[in-house]
Amino acid sequence: MARLGYRRFGAQGSDWGTSIATSIGQRQPDRVAGIHLMPPLAPPDPATLDDLTGAERAALATLREADEWGSGYSAQQSTRPQTVGYGLVDSPAALCAWIVEKFWSWTDSGGDLHRVITRDELLDNLMLYWLPGTGASSARLYWESLRQVNEWISGSAGAPVTVPTGCSVFPKELQRPSRRWAERRFPNIRYWNEPGKGGHFAAFEQPALFVDEVRSFFRLVR
Repeated sequence: MARLGYRRFGAQGSDWGTSIATSIGQRQPDRVAGIHLMPPLAPPDPATLDDLTGAERAALATLREADEWGSGYSAQQSTRPQTVGYGLVDSPAALCAWIVEKFWSWTDSGGDLHRVITRDELLDNLMLYWLPGTGASSARLYWESLRQVNEWISGSAGAPVTVPTGCSVFPKELQRPSRRWAERRFPNIRYWNEPGKGGHFAAFEQPALFVDEVRSFFRLVR
């Protein structure tokens, strides 16, 4: 950003972008106007476990279910990414199955994926992997980075992130920390919202709502 001539800037992220935006805020606190996260990476506060809200109980139940039934892809990619990688660059059917299953699982679609993301939109996304042959390298990202991200999520690494922070927690997101959990890691939360619809791919599913969330936060810190 400095090379581009920007003295002050913000960062926004979801999925891997959440970790990247958080890291930018940690590394450049004097230049970052704010970070907007969907969602913030924040573990449950052990001090609250005897006094959980209904939303916090539901969030923990979602995490348990995801760990038991939905984490196989992550275990594979973070330990033996090249094994699945050959299939992802060799077979369009394998690539489609590997990726579209996550769209089906992680969207707020009520089981009907095409209600929120069309076939053409899915194909556009898949082609970004297929044409340049990046299925294997995208899998290796987990092997290269997941340990550090898990340390961030658990709170076992890094100091609190003090830059102004905005958080949008969508109802079908995998991780839905409560504000009091998030404030342990992000003590300068300026914006917090829990929209009524949307999942892990909120920017793809609900682009207008996503833009509103980003604008609502950065309007406060620009």
